[in-house]
Amino acid sequence: MEKNARIYVAGHRGMVGSAIVRKLQEEGHEHLLLKTSSELDLRNQQAVDDFFTHNKPEYVFLAAAKVGGIQANNIYRAEFLFDNLMIEANIIHAAHKHGVKKLLFLGSSCIYPKLAPQPLREESLLTGALEPTNEPYAIAKIAGIKLCEAYRDQYGSNFISAMPTNLYGPNDNYDLHNSHVLPALIRKFHTAKSEGAAEVEVWGTGSPMREFLHVNDLADACYHLMLHYNEKLFVNIGTGVDLTIKALAEMVSDIVGFEGTIRWNTEKPDGTPRKLMDVSRINNFGWKHRIELRDGIASVYADFKQKEISELRAK
Repeated sequence: MEKNARIYVAGHRGMVGSAIVRKLQEEGHEHLLLKTSSELDLRNQQAVDDFFTHNKPEYVFLAAAKVGGIQANNIYRAEFLFDNLMIEANIIHAAHKHGVKKLLFLGSSCIYPKLAPQPLREESLLTGALEPTNEPYAIAKIAGIKLCEAYRDQYGSNFISAMPTNLYGPNDNYDLHNSHVLPALIRKFHTAKSEGAAEVEVWGTGSPMREFLHVNDLADACYHLMLHYNEKLFVNIGTGVDLTIKALAEMVSDIVGFEGTIRWNTEKPDGTPRKLMDVSRINNFGWKHRIELRDGIASVYADFKQKEISELRAK
C-alpha cells in the first residue's frame, strides 16, 4: 500500500474508522478520502458510485456500520439489518466496479453461532443458530463476508475480511441506551461516584465471558492485514484472553474509584454465554495485541474524564 495511494476509510468518524485514520497518518499516508454521513449517504447506491467515480480510491477500509449494544440491536432490528446490508453492498460493489486494488471489510464476533465451540475459530461460521438479540446485525455482517468472498471467486477481487472482538477506546459511545458493555460500565460507575450513589445496577448475572480489544490495536491489525494478508478466509482479531462481566465490572469500579456496591439485575438478558476469539491465525501472520485490558481501560477513563471537563467548561 503505497504512501501516496488514495485510501478511502468508510466510517472515519466512528471509533474504528478514526483509529484506522490515526494509524494511516502515523504511517505516513496523506491521501485519505474521508466523507461524513451527512456528506455521503452510504445507503444510497448512486451516491456511493458517484463518490468512487470522482475520487478513484485505490484501497478501502470498510469500517462504516450501524452499531449498538444488546438493547439497540434488539429494538432497531430492521434498521440494523437494512442499513448494514446497504452500506456494505454499495461499497463492495463500487470497489469492484471501479477497480479498487484491495478492500478490508470489518465485521463483528457476533457472526458466530451462539453455542459455537470456544475459542471461536473462523471455520465455525454458519455451523449453528445465532444469538437472537443481535441476529439482524450478525446476518448483515455475514453477508458482507460472503460478498467479499463472492467477488473474489467471480472477479478475482482482493477483498479480505476481519472480525474484531469487543472493542473499546477513543471515540467510543457512552450513551446508556445504545452503548456496549464496557463504555456503559465506565459511564455508570463514573456517574455513581460523582453523585455519591451507594450502588450501581448492572444487567444480567455477571457470568458471561467477554474479550476486549483496544481499538488502537485493532487499527494496527487492520494495517498489518492490508499489507500482508491476501486470502479468502476472514481473520479473527482479538487478544485471545477473556474475563467474566462480573470481573470486568469490578475492574472498572476499581479504576473509577467507586466505593459502593454492584447490584446485578438478573431479569435483564445476559446475551451469548461466551465469545472468545481463536486468534492463532492472525498471530501466525505476524500480529499480536499490545495493550492489556486494565491499562487500556485506565487510559480510556482518563480521556473520558478530560472530555467531560472540557464539555462542562464549554457550557
